[in-house]
Formats: sequence, structure tokens, C-alpha cells
Amino acid sequence: MVVVRLAKSGAKKNPYYFITVADSRKPRDGAFIERLGFFNPSAKGSEERMRFNVDRLDHWISQGAQLSDKVKELAKDARLSPDDLQAKLDAKKDRRVQKKEAIKAQKIAELEAKAKEAAEEEAAAEEEPVAEEAAPAEEEAPAEESEEEPSDDEKK
Repeated sequence: MVVVRLAKSGAKKNPYYFITVADSRKPRDGAFIERLGFFNPSAKGSEERMRFNVDRLDHWISQGAQLSDKVKELAKDARLSPDDLQAKLDAKKDRRVQKKEAIKAQKIAELEAKAKEAAEEEAAAEEEPVAEEAAPAEEEAPAEESEEEPSDDEKK
């Protein structure tokens, strides 16, 4: 079966993909029938992000070639006008930023809740020694001995 898929290239942590037509039995980066273009996911500034020969893609689809999921998505993007594509990328970036802000706000709320609980525990701990002072002196002596012996948690 003939498939249209991405063949990975580029450096470590800096991927670069070629859009290729290949036999499905061949390795991902191995022999291919035709190269239709490239996709650079880490393109910045004026660098070209994608070049795609859509006419040749249509030819191979008419011949029965199957598209990978990512190539289907890239083919959709290639058929968009440059302005529409930029709007789509900006919207995707905005959603990512909003999600990060929501996660950050949630973490801050959790930290505030923990700080509030700790403050309440401290207030409760301050009230307990006041109650012990009112107790008879005989009960204080065993309490002092237990304070001198470290607990199991402190030994570790």
C-alpha cells in the first residue's frame, strides 16, 4: 500500500519533516517514491513553516494513497490562505497560553488553601498548650518526658 507520511530529519531536539510518498512496508526515514514538500514545526519569524505540493498530493490520493493523520491536518492547512493559516496558528497559541494561565491560577489557589490550613493548625496548636498549663502539675511531668524522647518520625 502507498502512504503519504512524514519522514523525520533535522537535528536532535530540532525536528524537520519531509512529506513523502512511500511504500508502507519501508521504514519511516527509508526509501520513498516521491517527496511532496516539507514541514518545519519549529519555524520562527520569517522562516518558512511548510511547503506542500497539493497538486501532486491530489494525484497520489486519486491513485489510492492513504494519508497519515498529521499529513491530513497539514494538507488542510496547505489549502488555507496565508491569512487564514496565520489566524488559526494565533488562535491555537492563545488557547495554549490561556490553558497555562488556568493551571497557574489553580496551583496558586491550592497553595493559598494549604497556607490557610497551616495557619489554622498553628492557631489550634497555640490553644492546646494553654489548656495544658491549667492542668495539675503531676500531669506535666510525664508530658515533659515524652517531649525529650524523639518520635518515630524524628528518628527517621
